[in-house]
Amino acid sequence: MAITLVNPNGLPEIDAYRQVSIATGSKLVFIAGQVAWDADGVTVGEGDLSAQVEQCYLNIGTALTEVGASFDDVAKMTLYVVDWTPDKMPLLLEGIARAAAKLGGTPVPPGTLLGVAALDVPEHLVEVEATAVID
Repeated sequence: MAITLVNPNGLPEIDAYRQVSIATGSKLVFIAGQVAWDADGVTVGEGDLSAQVEQCYLNIGTALTEVGASFDDVAKMTLYVVDWTPDKMPLLLEGIARAAAKLGGTPVPPGTLLGVAALDVPEHLVEVEATAVID
């Protein structure tokens, strides 16, 4: 495994992710922002943030598997959420938890969550991108 996740002393410990990732691998994998499309390009969970988050994470999982990686290899994730407000956090975490159950573990690399005005099409509520490191 090329990634070690750490919560350094002196920084808050956050359950949803770790503050630092240490990468020792030799190949960088950049996964484009994934929206809630299924394999046929149909939006999953229109109007449902949790369902869309789940599909985004499953899509990231599919991309990782294709290159011989898993969420254990992810060094950083970025989430873009339309009209973000803190009261949406439980919905976001629910979607991540549902995806984690299907993927066999909780993806907790360092991450950044950004509120945005809109995404590529009006029915998309979230987009997730990832950077992984593999040997």
